[in-house]
Amino acid sequence: MAAKEKGTPEATAETVPTPAGDARITWHHAPSPHTLLAASHGAGGGIEARDLRALAAALPGCGVSVALVEQPWRVAGKKIAPAPSTLDTGWRAVWPALEKAGLPIVAGGRSAGARVACRTARELGAKAVLALSFPLHPPGKPERSRAGELLATGVPTLIVQGGRDPFGRPEEFLELPADMELVEVAYGDHGFGLPKSADLDEPAALAVITGAVADWLPRALG
Repeated sequence: MAAKEKGTPEATAETVPTPAGDARITWHHAPSPHTLLAASHGAGGGIEARDLRALAAALPGCGVSVALVEQPWRVAGKKIAPAPSTLDTGWRAVWPALEKAGLPIVAGGRSAGARVACRTARELGAKAVLALSFPLHPPGKPERSRAGELLATGVPTLIVQGGRDPFGRPEEFLELPADMELVEVAYGDHGFGLPKSADLDEPAALAVITGAVADWLPRALG
């Protein structure tokens, strides 16, 4: 059963059993939704990430409900994410609960969550993919590219990347196909954090992200 989340009356939390343990969906409902963005977190944090929170706050006003998905390892309080295959298992098991909303679903996530969305988009029937801080390679190891996961989504894809992301700067994403777009958050690191020397502040950086997603969704969904 869904329950109201403390401090945010518009949000409800739902526990979903999966083969990897219980996952949790925090729903941010649009008043008259036409689309659902389902997004998960990275391997080093949860749904409190600044970009996920910003999207959950901004998109419902645009008719997009947002479902923030916490993987079972995070719900269980563990500090280390499991193998990618286990993350995929948890994400797949949550999908039927997302489909109950009866809306076209855009699969998304940040970092490891973006990889999961990319790997499973086609099989689950996602209409598009939002990849926040896609980890194109481990820091300092560009030869270990994960571009194959990104290029295999099979659906329109938006990549939002910090200009200083050590896991892959925007200029490293070369020769993207026509149905993929990339937006740079200037000065941003992997978590879209900014140095003090940046000529924009965090609200402005987050506005770049939310504005880019809101602008892209109608094109992605046709």
